[in-house]
Amino acid sequence: MAQRKNVRSQAKKDTPPAPAAVGKNGKKSEGSSIFSWIFILALLGAWTAVGVVWFDIVDYDTVIGTLSPYDVDGDGRLGFEDAKVLLGLKEKPTARETSQHIPVTDTPSERKVRSDLETEAEQGEETEFINTASSYEDSFNIDQDLTAAAASSHLEQEFTPFDPSETNFDSFTQDEENLNTIDSTGELVVDSPPEDTGHSDSTVLYSEQFGDQQTEEADPHTAESAQDEVDTTLSPELPEESISAESKQEESTVNTESIPTMSEPAAQSEPPRSEPEEPADTEQTQESTAESKSETPESPAPSEPPQDNTQPNTAEEATGKKKKPKMLNKFDKTIKAELDAAEKLRKKGKVEEALKAFEGLVQKHPHSPRSRYGKAQSEDDLAEKLRSNEMLLKAVNSYKEAAELPDAPAGLVKAALKRRADRQQFLGRMRGSLATLQLLVQTFPEDIALKNDLGVAHLLLGDNKAAKTVYEEVLAKAPSDGFAKVHYGFILKSENQIAESIPYLREGLESGAAGTDDGRFYFHLGDALQRVGDQSAYEWYERGHKHGHFASVWQRSLYNVKGLRAQPWWTARETGYTDLVKTLERNWMTIRDEALSVMNASSGLFVAEDENLREKGDWGQFTLWQQGRKAAAACRSVPKTCALMERYPEATGCKRGQIKFSVMHPGTHVWPHTGPTNCRLRMHLGLVIPPEGCRIRCTDQIRSWEEGKVLIFDDSFEHEVWQEADRYRLIFIVDVWHPELSQTQRQTLSPI
Repeated sequence: MAQRKNVRSQAKKDTPPAPAAVGKNGKKSEGSSIFSWIFILALLGAWTAVGVVWFDIVDYDTVIGTLSPYDVDGDGRLGFEDAKVLLGLKEKPTARETSQHIPVTDTPSERKVRSDLETEAEQGEETEFINTASSYEDSFNIDQDLTAAAASSHLEQEFTPFDPSETNFDSFTQDEENLNTIDSTGELVVDSPPEDTGHSDSTVLYSEQFGDQQTEEADPHTAESAQDEVDTTLSPELPEESISAESKQEESTVNTESIPTMSEPAAQSEPPRSEPEEPADTEQTQESTAESKSETPESPAPSEPPQDNTQPNTAEEATGKKKKPKMLNKFDKTIKAELDAAEKLRKKGKVEEALKAFEGLVQKHPHSPRSRYGKAQSEDDLAEKLRSNEMLLKAVNSYKEAAELPDAPAGLVKAALKRRADRQQFLGRMRGSLATLQLLVQTFPEDIALKNDLGVAHLLLGDNKAAKTVYEEVLAKAPSDGFAKVHYGFILKSENQIAESIPYLREGLESGAAGTDDGRFYFHLGDALQRVGDQSAYEWYERGHKHGHFASVWQRSLYNVKGLRAQPWWTARETGYTDLVKTLERNWMTIRDEALSVMNASSGLFVAEDENLREKGDWGQFTLWQQGRKAAAACRSVPKTCALMERYPEATGCKRGQIKFSVMHPGTHVWPHTGPTNCRLRMHLGLVIPPEGCRIRCTDQIRSWEEGKVLIFDDSFEHEVWQEADRYRLIFIVDVWHPELSQTQRQTLSPI
């Protein structure tokens, strides 16, 4: 056996080795291919990436935060467009400032419904805040918005305002109550100021009537905001017996001679924008926004502006030569070269470098007013760039420090304090802004524009009495001041001095003064004229329409999304909400019985309308949803009705509408008026309808309700109601989103 093994071993030794593999080129091939190594390296890289993500090795938030200065288009990511801007192939977009959101509270008659809403609100729930208009246009309104917020072509709010009473500057969150104002009528939403000013319930406050106006709103996502791309496919037509046959509604015979003929609504147009003022030269440089009024920047000029009869504030203005404000004192002139260098950086948009330069100057020359003012301006610019409220607060304090320095030139003091008041208002610090403006007026008592600003500040806080005093002083010195006239006219109208308000509103608009060509003043002048029976109201509505404030003479809502289908009356098939209409009409008796049980148990649950929309009579509502929020306490009284409505998010989620019962007693007449927005449609389900005497006009068409049937109309068009029956009328009101609004728009539009 051993001998056999030796033979085999010897044979192996004698066997010649196999020749090495030779490639086609005659060279020996290597043991491993280069492609194999590449494949192995790729696998290692893939597994390394998986490990980094899986074990959270890299803090991506920190990385993104570090790269945020290079996100020049502000979309939250570094992309091709950012590279274009950094390489100089594309101009850097500039952010536009939007105005503050004004905290609001309910009117006394609305507090009962408000308490139900707040009791049932989820803990920690945050409300949406959107602003969309210019600082002055948004600072006083018919409803708080807007804005906006979801805005149209306007930019979204750069900063998140906070409660004026907030002292913790680490977190700036909007007070939830700011967006929860009850619309007790569903027409003109009224916002009250946060402070109790002691006014009577019937007094309509300035801050309740103005602010967050946006003549056009749209989804910030352009792909979905283009209304010409909205899918308007309608649902199949309902069987005739299942919906309200509005074409068969009998029209009541009412004298309509004074009502203008229905015309085709015109498409909304963007109001013209005024060009910003050019800043002063380097020595007197300051932000154009600092030169503008803190609460009253230039409004869009009318297409044919009449001559401005406003009296000049100073002798320089009277001679037509406006002297440039002095921004440098004697010492600052000695360091003018250093100031100019720092200012040049700021003007070039190198905000961080400019701030560092001005901080160095302040440290080196602590008593230099221009250095500290430049530091405030740089902080202001950086706050806008970073969207930082904390940085903006630093700017607010720096403006104050600059104005308080000894030997500060008068021009610098005025510019610094005006900008400080504007930024305080932007942050929601309305009382702080008022105090700053009071200081300005005391320092510069002859400046009429500052007094006008002070009057607006009082109005924003709901202090109509103080504002009235201010404007009386202004008009005593400058009887032709158009800005003071329109505001004084508004105050008179809010006091129900309708006839007395008309000449002030009319003359103020005719003056063409800055800040007067505003849709809200056309709105109130026309409303006042209608209430005294003057048909020239429609001439002013037409002017407002021609100036771009109204979609048409009939459709005068102020919070609109451009391009939505506009018609006064709708059918269920046209809305696409046929299932909702069927449900309402099939269950109308159940809904009626629950409403009657509430009326019988406690009529106090119905809140009286106190928006001054009634000429006479008694009209109340019982709210179940408003601004997309459920009043759960109210729903416990009508559980079946609320259970039915829960199935329809187009109604319960409509943040610009309400769901409520409305009872109107005999002898009631509701003035012609319009709702605040074109973003909703309004459904009326008849519950208890007297056979005669109850009717509603929308534009020039008059219709009547039927028990168990639904009427649908767009309340952004002018409408009017008469109740001349011998018993009460009870209906169920359901607001729904306009069917052409996209889902994104419905989610992002600000509440009304």
